[in-house]
Amino acid sequence: MLNQLTKFADVPARVLMAAIFVLSGVGKITAYEATRGYMEAFGLPGILLAPTVVFELGAGLALLVGLKTRYVAILLAGFSIISAVIFHANFGNQMQQIMFLKNLAMAGGFLLLAKVGAPGLSVDQLLAARKGA
Repeated sequence: MLNQLTKFADVPARVLMAAIFVLSGVGKITAYEATRGYMEAFGLPGILLAPTVVFELGAGLALLVGLKTRYVAILLAGFSIISAVIFHANFGNQMQQIMFLKNLAMAGGFLLLAKVGAPGLSVDQLLAARKGA
């Protein structure tokens, strides 16, 4: 019974995990200059904002539909850890400490997705079925 209940558990997991990146990418577009200033305040060149938006949207959407799930999950795990270290390492601020731990928890979830892939409804499964047919 548990196997039946968890058979498609990756689908809502992917939707929930992708949402933060898709929404964040859109948010960066709608507040582009403010986000650029925020990045620059942390010592990052503002020119990195455009590729960051492309990455967040692209990786988020790929995760959402289950396309190259394992590779995307590894990239998002790394991105989550790097952004935690850069933007949320002020442990004197409780909110930043929580954000840091949230990013680490997300990285853990992405590493789990990297292990299991997208066995439920996903582009990966459609491609695998075509390849096997």
